[in-house]
Amino acid sequence: MRGEVDTLIEEGMVSSTTRFPGGRTLRYAVESSPASVNPAAFFSENEITVRLPETTVRAWAGSEQVSIAGDQQLADGETLKILVEKDFVCLTGRDDEDESDMYPHPEAGKASC
Repeated sequence: MRGEVDTLIEEGMVSSTTRFPGGRTLRYAVESSPASVNPAAFFSENEITVRLPETTVRAWAGSEQVSIAGDQQLADGETLKILVEKDFVCLTGRDDEDESDMYPHPEAGKASC
């Protein structure tokens, strides 16, 4: 959502929580860090944090660029794919979703098959 991108630029972080049955929660956050060189993700105490380079976030926020992507090498040799995307208005309307703070969809108005 546009407001979340604005908050990320202004405050350096945006976060939310998802609640699960039994009182358990998962917190997730995206941080903009002047010290970061590449996107990186961390998981600790039921919280996922994605840390992005501040210069990358500022360039992304002020452009038509859709996403910030990166790969993080894990200790076991595996690769964690990281992808943060702007939230676009759906091409087909949904009655149960407020899309007022979403970015215009880049494919809106184009002919479809």
